[in-house]
Amino acid sequence: MTDDVLFLSGDQVTRLLSWDAAIASQRAAFVALGSSAADLPGKIMHPSRFDDSVMFAYLSRLSADTGPVAKIGSVNPGNAAAGLPTVHAVVTALDPVTGRLVAVLDGTALTTLRTAAGSAVAVDALAGPDSADLAVLGSGTQALAHVRALARVRDLKSARLWSPTERNRTRAAETLTAELGIAVDPVSTPEEAVRDASLVAACTLSTTPVVHGAWLAPGCTVVSVGSFEPTRHEVDAEVVRRSAAVVVDDPENAAHHAGPLVAARLAPDDLIPLGGVLTGARTARTGPEDIVYYNSVGLGIQDAAAAWAVIDAAREPGR
Repeated sequence: MTDDVLFLSGDQVTRLLSWDAAIASQRAAFVALGSSAADLPGKIMHPSRFDDSVMFAYLSRLSADTGPVAKIGSVNPGNAAAGLPTVHAVVTALDPVTGRLVAVLDGTALTTLRTAAGSAVAVDALAGPDSADLAVLGSGTQALAHVRALARVRDLKSARLWSPTERNRTRAAETLTAELGIAVDPVSTPEEAVRDASLVAACTLSTTPVVHGAWLAPGCTVVSVGSFEPTRHEVDAEVVRRSAAVVVDDPENAAHHAGPLVAARLAPDDLIPLGGVLTGARTARTGPEDIVYYNSVGLGIQDAAAAWAVIDAAREPGR
């Protein structure tokens, strides 16, 4: 049964899926979602009774010629202190015709790539074309991935990076500066990072706000990927209040899972789907002074699109 099954490690996933390919896969995922052309059952997010971890399961299918994809995993906040990704997962893909197992992929690498690439798609659709000053909240795997991905859709001139531990933020800033050739400065407070930034990327697991609406410059675009359950609040109520548009990956999921949106008692109809913006069915930014807030709780369709992009790359001759 396993003779022709692809088993792809995290390193292989990263090699096979470039940032540009990852971003293209996420654009395809959200366009399919916005066109009602994908299968996306409800996801499972279950806080463990034993510790502060969260176990999750996603199931999705992108298209008729790509089969079902399932991801199971765990969010372990304590990993950050040990220098480990907070999300670990495994992804399986099935044949679209027979349902046979096609591939088993490292879901940690895939999640990192598709999450940051999804944010890049959102920034490209929502942020002004001249947005070039980035604030990053967080210094872990997802924070670094976001800077790399956003640099593919905007000509970043500078970035300010904050996280609670000085050693971690300094190391992350040095890594990104050397890699991307832009000035990434570690700063000592979230406010110092956010003030005057045209782009803000919150990549933490914080249960208390690290981005305050009072700090936001006119025209700012805020992206949050850590508020994926009701107890997590990367941004405060003022961010939601000041935003001319609140855009999400999926209104139904966001209204029930995203902490700041649950706290604001926003219904699905109050939220603008990113897929709707990409297909032209909905409008988010109406002027250069608008503040736009994008919250992603993560969707299985993102995993499906990224997984099949990896599988297709792995099947290419010579790969």
